[in-house]
Amino acid sequence: MNVLVIGSGAREHALAGRLGAEGNRVYCGPGNAGTADVAENLSLDPDDAEAAARACREVRADLVVIGPEDPLAAGLADKLRRAGYPVFGPGAGAARLESSKDFARAFAERHGVPRARTEVLRTEAELRDYIGRTSGKRVLKKSGLAAGKGVLESPDPEELLAFGRSVLGGDVLLAEEFLTGRELSVFAVCDGTRRIVLPPCGDHKKPLPGNLGPNTGGMGALCPVPFAGPDLLARIEAEVVEPTFRGLAREGLAYPGVLFLGIMAAPDGPKLLEYNVRFGDPETQSLLAVLGGNLGDLLASAASGSLDPGAAAAAAAAPETWACGFVAAAPGYPGAYPKGIPVEAVPGNVPGRSSVFHASTRRDPSGRLVTGGGRCFTAVGLGGTLAEARKNGLDAVRGIRFEGAWFREDIGAMPA
Repeated sequence: MNVLVIGSGAREHALAGRLGAEGNRVYCGPGNAGTADVAENLSLDPDDAEAAARACREVRADLVVIGPEDPLAAGLADKLRRAGYPVFGPGAGAARLESSKDFARAFAERHGVPRARTEVLRTEAELRDYIGRTSGKRVLKKSGLAAGKGVLESPDPEELLAFGRSVLGGDVLLAEEFLTGRELSVFAVCDGTRRIVLPPCGDHKKPLPGNLGPNTGGMGALCPVPFAGPDLLARIEAEVVEPTFRGLAREGLAYPGVLFLGIMAAPDGPKLLEYNVRFGDPETQSLLAVLGGNLGDLLASAASGSLDPGAAAAAAAAPETWACGFVAAAPGYPGAYPKGIPVEAVPGNVPGRSSVFHASTRRDPSGRLVTGGGRCFTAVGLGGTLAEARKNGLDAVRGIRFEGAWFREDIGAMPA
């Protein structure tokens, strides 16, 4: 197959590498310095639908995989499907499950999906009233897209007020009860009718050891998840996944692609935290490292509306290995950070042990590798045990060197 992967992150590097290793001809638009080693990079703005359609024609794409959320929310999948290309990803209507947390909240409530108690706040007066009549740690969420960073968990009224003010005026706020438990990420590949649930992942959103600090786009992930046994996964399927897909069908929102369900395994049962409508980053890097079967067959069959039973069964099988990923970030992230930092060293991939994925890296005019974002690389370790995978991942991420590089060392050592 000729496959066009749209995006420039470590997620897209992982997708392109896996698809290319399966014998497909892979193109990335725009890709990064890492994808250039496993695919052909195209000069393409993911937000330019006309440019994406031209690229599909030029490479004779048999499959288009859209990685980031912004082009999905803008309707890129709709436009490419109308042009006749098989696309793995939702149209703009279903993408509202991610682009509007308010829409997702109302959808979940309509279909009986268990979740945190939530209020929608539209004005500063409503925000002040909420802060004044509640206490303890509270959760405020920006309704729209925020690259994983539009959430504040805090007991401090002033901090809550400042965050809320920064959102209101251009968006609405969701105020949620603070849930306790352990988080996990569940991905379901779907073809518009059928679905399969992939092995669960554990994302680590906080930047500091012990799950402290503000939310980031994700500092690392493991797959599978130690605490997610058959009983918990069965409850998630019955109580969260099934009513969600039943609701998508009833509302005409079912689509070919992947649905991410962020889950809190709370003491009284699983609760939905959020929906995303694409593969997560950094979860994908660890998930694909252990996922069985042929990824290209799985995605292509989903995009064509005929999910392949064999590919689905192989992908859904319990992993025989563990993966643990560590994000190497730029100094200052998740706040302001510099770009264009020269990269001094990147370890090579060691089959069966570790892989390193680039995120928005590029070559400067002299050919030197430089950073291009806040999360610069993901190093994924593999092993027969989680401890072995952690060690191999740590060895790999410690070999990534650029000025100010840092990573969270306790990924996989404690609950996400």
